[in-house]
This record gives sequence, C-alpha cells and structure tokens, in this order.
Amino acid sequence: MKFLKWIDKTLIKFEGWLIIAFLSAMVILTFIQVVLRGLYAHAHLTWANSLMGQLDWSEPFVRLLVLWLTFLGASLLTGENKHIKIDLLSTLIPPKWLPLREIILSLFCILISAIMLKVCTDYIKMEMTFGENMFLYFPSWICQLILPAGFAVILFRFLLKAIAQGLEIARGLTR
Repeated sequence: MKFLKWIDKTLIKFEGWLIIAFLSAMVILTFIQVVLRGLYAHAHLTWANSLMGQLDWSEPFVRLLVLWLTFLGASLLTGENKHIKIDLLSTLIPPKWLPLREIILSLFCILISAIMLKVCTDYIKMEMTFGENMFLYFPSWICQLILPAGFAVILFRFLLKAIAQGLEIARGLTR
C-alpha cells in the first residue's frame, strides 16, 4: 500500500505541474490572439492579421488543453474525495454501515472507470487507424491520449480508495 501511495503522491505532483503549464499556455495563447485581433481590427495593422494566420493552430490547441485540464482536475478531485457525488444513502443508513457503502461505491466507480478506459482505448486504436491530423500535423490520437490516461488515473484513485476502505473495514472487524 505504501508503494501505491507513493505513486499517487508522484501523480499528484505531476498533475499539478501539468495543470500549471497548460493553464499558463492557455492564458498566454489566448491573450496573444486577443491582442492580435485588436491590433488588426482597430489599428488596421496587417502584420497582426498575418501573425494571427501563423498562429491558427493555437485555438484548437487551447480547446484541447481544456479537455486535458478537465481530466487532470477530475483526477485530482477524485484523489481528494471531492468529486461529484449523488449521496442519498448516507442519511438513510446507520453510520456504522458508511464504510461498507463507501467500498461498494468505490468498486462501482472502478467498474465504470474500467469500462470507460476500455472504450477510450478502443477509440484511440480506431483514431490511429483512421484518424486525421488535428493541428501542426499532430495525429488526432496523440492529442486525445488524455481520454484513456484520464480514466486510468481516476480508476487508480478509486482503487486506492477501495483498498483504504477495505482496510478500515478489516480493522473494524478485528476490534
């Protein structure tokens, strides 16, 4: 379990750095686009329009970064147990049953994440065969690797949670 927690902490640091880098790139590229559009539209500087044409790849790149940030954020929130939940049972069942409920929910989330991982992996395989280029001649499948990677990390986080809940239940039974 210590090794899995070490992997999780390493992933958290890596995801944090990626979020900072991607968000910075999004802000910088969007700012440059806005400035260049303003220079062309209001100051009628043709070089700004020409430069905007050279940066035509930046808009789809920023949209792709939004997808990456979404999965990275979802992964971090899952690890902190702050993901979106629909929780009806916690008020209806006795508190002593909450750890069992948590492990059942974690196992169900592992199943859903595994299904999504499989679907996304199949999608990437299909994109590798039939896909096109997105921007700057990057194949679309490379840009969309966040789909299976994101679900894999979310699955890992739910697996850690299930193991922790299982250990908590086991400790409660031995008391």
